Amino acid sequence: MEITTEMIKELRAATSAGVLDCRKALEHANGDYQKAVDQLREKGLATAAKRADREASQGMIELYSHGNGRVGVMVEVNCETDFVARSEQFRTLAHEVALQIAAAAPQYVKVEDIPTDVLEHEAEIARARARDEGKPENIFERIVVGRLEKFKDEVVLLRQAYIRDEQVTIEQVLLQNIAAIGENIVIRRFQRWELGESTVAM
Repeated sequence: MEITTEMIKELRAATSAGVLDCRKALEHANGDYQKAVDQLREKGLATAAKRADREASQGMIELYSHGNGRVGVMVEVNCETDFVARSEQFRTLAHEVALQIAAAAPQYVKVEDIPTDVLEHEAEIARARARDEGKPENIFERIVVGRLEKFKDEVVLLRQAYIRDEQVTIEQVLLQNIAAIGENIVIRRFQRWELGESTVAM
């Protein structure tokens, strides 16, 4: 199948991969767009994983106000160099992360940030619900695990579905940017304020 410039452009827009990588992925996938996207994402994730232990102490603090000042977000996103910190792609990523926080109201950056007592409390709620719903006792723990995973998907920023594309998580968006930019990038911390609500300190 002939690989057209249009196909390469479309794939680049979706994955931020280089022109040659997009061409190769499309050739390998015999023109199948979705297979090419998956292949590039996997490659990007593998590349990004190798960079995860590199120090990221540069970056920026993005401030975002939403709904005529009803919601405010401050997020620190780090990278390795000042050069990348000033780049448009990095700044766009920081802004997208702030939008995600404003819209989806996560409470933690990563799963490891959730206090043990919060997880235990959620597990107790799940167990009580399973009991109230009359579920067999021998499957309680399976139900608890499932509900805890769902809870993490809702409150952990990196596990949330991206507001612009629910097929990918924020972690995948982050890894795609790491692969495209070529530096380790870390969402360090954030704070979200909503008018009239108490806040959870990060």
